[in-house]
Amino acid sequence: MKPDIPDPGLQSTGLADIQGRLLLIRVVVLIIVGLLAVRLWQLQVRDGAYYRNLSHDNRTRSVVLHPVRGFIYDRNGILLANRVPSFNLYVQLGDVPDREALIGKLVTLLSLDRSELTKTMDTHVRGTPVRLKKGVSLKEAAIVESHRLDLPGVVIRPEFQRNNPEGGYAAHVLGYVGVASEEQLTREAFQGLPAGSVIGQYGVERIYERTLRGHAGRKLIEVDALGHEKRMISVDKPQVGNDVYLTIDFRLQKLAEDLLGEEAGAIVALDPQTGDILALASRPSFDPNALSRGLRADVWNDILQDERHPLTNRAIQGQYPPGSTFKIIMATAALETNAVGPTDTLDCGGRFRLGDRTFRDWKKYGHGNVDLHHAIADSCDVYFYRLGHRMGIETIAAYAKQFGLGARTGIDLPAEGTGLVPSREWKRQARGEPWYPGETVSVSIGQGYVTVTPLQMAKVIGMIGNNGIAFQPHVLRGVRGRRGEWIDEWSPTQAVPLTLPVHQLEVIQAALAAVVTEGTARQARSSVVPLAGKTGTAQVVSLRSESQEETPKRFRDHAWFVAYAPFEQPGIAVAVLVEHMGHGGSAAAPLAKELIEAYVSYGVDDKERTQVSLTRPSDKVMQQEPRRD
Repeated sequence: MKPDIPDPGLQSTGLADIQGRLLLIRVVVLIIVGLLAVRLWQLQVRDGAYYRNLSHDNRTRSVVLHPVRGFIYDRNGILLANRVPSFNLYVQLGDVPDREALIGKLVTLLSLDRSELTKTMDTHVRGTPVRLKKGVSLKEAAIVESHRLDLPGVVIRPEFQRNNPEGGYAAHVLGYVGVASEEQLTREAFQGLPAGSVIGQYGVERIYERTLRGHAGRKLIEVDALGHEKRMISVDKPQVGNDVYLTIDFRLQKLAEDLLGEEAGAIVALDPQTGDILALASRPSFDPNALSRGLRADVWNDILQDERHPLTNRAIQGQYPPGSTFKIIMATAALETNAVGPTDTLDCGGRFRLGDRTFRDWKKYGHGNVDLHHAIADSCDVYFYRLGHRMGIETIAAYAKQFGLGARTGIDLPAEGTGLVPSREWKRQARGEPWYPGETVSVSIGQGYVTVTPLQMAKVIGMIGNNGIAFQPHVLRGVRGRRGEWIDEWSPTQAVPLTLPVHQLEVIQAALAAVVTEGTARQARSSVVPLAGKTGTAQVVSLRSESQEETPKRFRDHAWFVAYAPFEQPGIAVAVLVEHMGHGGSAAAPLAKELIEAYVSYGVDDKERTQVSLTRPSDKVMQQEPRRD
């Protein structure tokens, strides 16, 4: 039997198959290696810069360092607004894998409000850290640090926050700060500010925001996978803001607010020689520290809806009928237009008839024949009814505007009111009605449509005491840089003076002095300094009852008193307005007297200044007297 011999043809065919498969494998391997090489080239060469930057961003972060605001001082260097260190809780949402889980942890550990946290995170500016809480306590900070692994993206940053050492005093002047809203950041004044910047929202903080703010810095840090800082790579330090010095004398400011106590109203004191605001008190007030540190939405809404309107600066925004203080303007207009001479007398029988209307004097049976001096001193209504009827509303309006009424004074505080000086044209445009003669009679004693602010009336009485010359009221005294150098100082700006000759102004000045010595403001007589002034009672609503005691307080008259001192060379002009307190002579005049006496005593001797009591005396209960003014 012949042995099996392999067929050479079959062997060559099998070998060829194997070699073909090996070749295919080699081709596939080469293709795979080629593809890997191409991808490696893409990653390392073509897209290398992109991925290097991406890798860099994943481990480093640029953090905004918010600037430190400058200080605010009064005219004597008393610190009114500074900064204190604070720990604030932030979260970088890009490092948070599960937002709901994080919120749950924060609610459990720190007792934070879940709805507030959710709202804050949902409304954050994309890519920026979100501040969850200001003023974290040391205990809360320790809790956060001990649970770092459970709180991805959460960090505590030491920062400075605004602080008013004197609490609520001068709150309406100083104002408060707050985090800039997205809408505010779009305004030209805040262009370029990083999200989360704290800016002035009210008062001096708002008006002098650029001066106080400073400039933000940045630091580059390395973070771990949870977004927690590992080390600082570089830092560009923020620049501290400049310091602002005010014209406010805090001792007078505190006294003015204490004198008002719980009553709603305003007290303004200014230097008629320069326009410096010495005190600008408004009650009720608010706590600027609470607002600067942030409030819950419900608390903020409660403040906004408060019927007493604590955020309103009554000294510059409150617009009230001036009452008999308007007789100062009336007397000036009468002398200038020769509607009456200084010695001319007019009869006051207690009432003035015009058509079918009767306008009554505050004194039931009148004052008899009175000249200008006694008409001002005793605040005779009928005398000024007759003057107003003679001169007409257009003449009255023209002279009121000479004193700056009906327009802003230009004080460097926000939202100043203008008041209103009515005229025929105004009524036609505003109400579509003609002007009636009886309305002129009402305006001539500061009632009807005419309204003023306490600041405007302080300026008016200051002009009279300063022989018709006025300066623009202001609260800025100067700005100092970080090295103590004066960057800016206020220069007094003189307004257009009154056209009334000095000898006629002296007639009015003498009458205003008589208001205090023998007239409606005898409670303002001082043994310390001679002063001159004018009382006023502004009617809120028309009442049938003549007794203020029988009238609900909200319907009672407002009490006015405006004054200047010393009589010969005024250094201070004051306007006091107390809402719903009735007669100016009893409710407002004593407050002005005490403020003026305190001002004079401060100037006697520096050593004695601190000995002057700035608290409201217990006997300052405002009693009514049987006088209209």
